[in-house]
Amino acid sequence: MKRRLPELTLRARLTVLVVAAVAVAVVAVSLTSWLVTQASLYRQFDAQLQAYAQVAAKSASPADALATLRSADRDGRSTDPGHGVGLTVQFVDAAGAPTGAAGEVSAFPVGAQARQVAAGAISVGSEVDRIGSDRYRVWIAARPAGGAVQVARDSEGVEHTLADLGLWELLVGLAGVLVAALIGRAVAKTALRPVDTLTAAAGDVARTQALAAEITVKGRGELAKLAESFNEMLAALATSRDEQRRLVEDAGHELRTPLASLRNNIELLIHAQTRSGLPSDDHARLLTDLDTQSAELTDLVGELVELATGDHSPEDVEDVELADVVRTAVDRARPRAPGIRFDLSTEAAESVVVRGRPAALERAVLNILGNAAKWSPPGGTVTVTLAAGPGEVHLVVTDEGPGIPDTDLPHVFERFYRAASARAQPGSGLGLAIVHQVVAQHHGRVRASNGERGGARFELALPVRGS
Repeated sequence: MKRRLPELTLRARLTVLVVAAVAVAVVAVSLTSWLVTQASLYRQFDAQLQAYAQVAAKSASPADALATLRSADRDGRSTDPGHGVGLTVQFVDAAGAPTGAAGEVSAFPVGAQARQVAAGAISVGSEVDRIGSDRYRVWIAARPAGGAVQVARDSEGVEHTLADLGLWELLVGLAGVLVAALIGRAVAKTALRPVDTLTAAAGDVARTQALAAEITVKGRGELAKLAESFNEMLAALATSRDEQRRLVEDAGHELRTPLASLRNNIELLIHAQTRSGLPSDDHARLLTDLDTQSAELTDLVGELVELATGDHSPEDVEDVELADVVRTAVDRARPRAPGIRFDLSTEAAESVVVRGRPAALERAVLNILGNAAKWSPPGGTVTVTLAAGPGEVHLVVTDEGPGIPDTDLPHVFERFYRAASARAQPGSGLGLAIVHQVVAQHHGRVRASNGERGGARFELALPVRGS
């Protein structure tokens, strides 16, 4: 089983990246400078040999040529710092055979270019030959009397210079990489200090559950934006937790009354059964009350679940023709309010498509219709109008009830809020809160007001797909 290598920390990764970048730069610069220096040194070396070959071609013998070259060095007419050291001069006849040599090497190989120069095919040439462990650079020039002259010189000096230069560049490069590692570590530590602060703050929040904590934001860079996002997340979590706490507290308060009533009726029924019994009318009334209270309790629990899970509904978002949703909701509302007439008009918004969850939208529309039907007088009319506007589709529901008092208008969409006039009516005070939640989830808006002819007016606006 292979052992996995430990993952590097972000600080270590940044340090490695800095070191790698510096190392690549050092290698590239060092190699380029070494190659440029090599080309320059060998160009100067070959230029000196070419000048020597031109002088040696005019001499009568290799010895005379070598003496002339050394004499020229002593007189300062040459820029060669070696003063002719390591030189070998060799004459070659037209057939390519050596006729004499003078200098460091007694006999020098005659290469292909030397034979071509000696035969008159070309005027000059150059070669690199190895004799033993030494490498010689050779320059060939044609002699006026025929044949050619080879001037060779050991390139050991240039090679040593290049080797020394390479060693120094290696040492300087290693030192640069080491300094880069130290600087990179310091830079990474400084750059990641806000991350350490953010990590500590997250740890404190996880340990203390104190969502009110904030991170001080400095600067405008990416890490500052990360800190701002973290603060926004904490604020959202704090708001969500407060809303959950209020929901639980309100739910407990609202559930207490129906549960107490249900328990009292059950106890009364049990007590009556164990004693002398109840008259049949009272018994039937108790059973009817129990059925009504259990139904109301079921509706209340269902609406609580809807509010608690609305933000995490498993229903997929899809293209929805809102006119179909409204028609379905009206069809479901009619049996629930048999004494109310529903006047539906969707012609102005047929085939208008919104992005949303069909069941949630239908529930919101049904809640508005149920609220309108509850407040409408027997035989009253609920008017439902769906119309398309610029980038939006509007659903307007009006009833013929008493309307909404001005003091209650700002609170109609709050959870468990029930106006004084509504406390005698059935309901939990959650229906319109669900409407507001569904509309907000679909990036729309809903507004409650009073109609011009009396009655309540609810207007729901949703963005059209693609707007």
